[in-house]
Amino acid sequence: MALHVAAAPLSLQTKTALMITATDVELTAGGRQLLEPVTFQVAPGDRIGLVGRNGAGKTTLARVLAGEALPAGGTVRRSVPVAYLPQDPRTGDLNVVARDRILGARGLDRIVHELQAARKDMGHGDAEHQDRILKRYSRLEEQFHLLGGWAAEAEAGSIASSLGLPDRVLTQPLGTLSGGQRRRVELARVLFSGAPTLILDEPTNHLDADSITWLRHFLRAHDGGLMVISHDGELLDSVVNKVFHLDATRTQLDVYRLGWKAYLEQLAVDERRRRRERANAERKVVELKAQADRMRAKATKARMAHNLDRRAARLTEGLEDVRRADKVARLRFPAPSPCGKTPLSATGLTKSYGSLEVFSGIDLAIDRASRVVILGLNGAGKTTLLRVLSGIERPDAGEVVRGHGLKLGYYAQEHETLDPSLSVYENVRHNAPPAVSDAELRRILGSFLFGGGRIDQLAGTLSGGEKTRLALATLVVSAANVLLLDEPTNNLDPASRGEVLKALHTYAGAIVLVTHDPGAVQALSPEHVVLMPEGVEDSWSDDLGDLVALA
Repeated sequence: MALHVAAAPLSLQTKTALMITATDVELTAGGRQLLEPVTFQVAPGDRIGLVGRNGAGKTTLARVLAGEALPAGGTVRRSVPVAYLPQDPRTGDLNVVARDRILGARGLDRIVHELQAARKDMGHGDAEHQDRILKRYSRLEEQFHLLGGWAAEAEAGSIASSLGLPDRVLTQPLGTLSGGQRRRVELARVLFSGAPTLILDEPTNHLDADSITWLRHFLRAHDGGLMVISHDGELLDSVVNKVFHLDATRTQLDVYRLGWKAYLEQLAVDERRRRRERANAERKVVELKAQADRMRAKATKARMAHNLDRRAARLTEGLEDVRRADKVARLRFPAPSPCGKTPLSATGLTKSYGSLEVFSGIDLAIDRASRVVILGLNGAGKTTLLRVLSGIERPDAGEVVRGHGLKLGYYAQEHETLDPSLSVYENVRHNAPPAVSDAELRRILGSFLFGGGRIDQLAGTLSGGEKTRLALATLVVSAANVLLLDEPTNNLDPASRGEVLKALHTYAGAIVLVTHDPGAVQALSPEHVVLMPEGVEDSWSDDLGDLVALA
């Protein structure tokens, strides 16, 4: 993770210098051109929204700018420290306590532990040993105060609390936290770092409404450089003052020195201009070629005909590509396999991580074709319950009962069900019944926009949105009759999200859904709700819809 200590406020020099300079940067992925060479800068006060459809190369560009990956061509110069939030939170030592992970952004965790060790060592040993301990303690205390001291610890706690991480979570090892909690720990670490330049990839994933509101205010007040990838239009409208549009059709980066709403208006104007200019130029090319053909009939005018052909060729070469409507994955869950009345149930489920009890004594029955939403605050055990029901984790007590004919499909919010070392095709083949032909698998992958050589691309190299599409494709080929879906609309552009919502609405099997997306709940039309961490099952009421984004 590209995170460097920068505890002090930005200096005058930092505020006036360029923070990132990208020169002739070119991006490719799996042999596919993502971005033609482009030069741009990130300056203090720039709050940039990096946008484009899924798979356009946003995450790849963010990783290159943060120093996490190398470009296919060109150079990136970073004149100040950069803090980078990746989409995947599975970084760091899982045995580290969450609070130490956050404090480690400034090196405070090490100093705090060394101070504690020095205190314990006081009063032991001879006078010479005591003298060494006192000197060491004084040096550590000086370093501690230089990095902000107890005020910095309080600041870290305040940021964590604002992101929905209470003290009890901060005392837990990372390995005991849910994917959403770990993502918030990483976000808190980045925001606490004090780094002058922040690069954030989908920072609102797993945040409740209050945390998103707080994050908007925090980012708007950041006076360094900021680049954010997000499909949250309200966040972009509230925060950004520039937009970098990565056009997948033209493989070019268009820079708009505008706020979000003005950018959307200008984007539409630019597209109309390109279409008009292209149509006029194409008509001119037809006229020139026709005139050249007439002149070729006469030997004395062959040279003039050749010149007209060259003019037509130059006009054609100079035409800007018109942005085609973005392709969208065509998602439709197949008819579920036959099953009994209650294909999945559970009795007395209990789960703890160390001393932290997540839930206890949960009874649950998922009937054929039923629709259930699991609702609760962040950290209430929603994801853990799905993992236990899927069989990925075992309960400490209780039992999951697999009913007659059960075929289970599980969508994990952090894409843990994908093998990053396997190709796109191999991941789908692994999840498909043997009877499904290779040709059918290729057809399904094509409908999810994995055509041609892209089926051989390693899953680990895909963007977050592409991983979401691949994980959904594995569900489509599985013929599951019960789907466990954990935040299935995260990382998706609006068009792809719309396809997921339609698929949820039309699927004939049972669905158990965890989401912060009110639109997903509306599309599901749930019959029941399970309130966590108590595990109370009740009939769905539309009054509960207001709690979805807050949970």
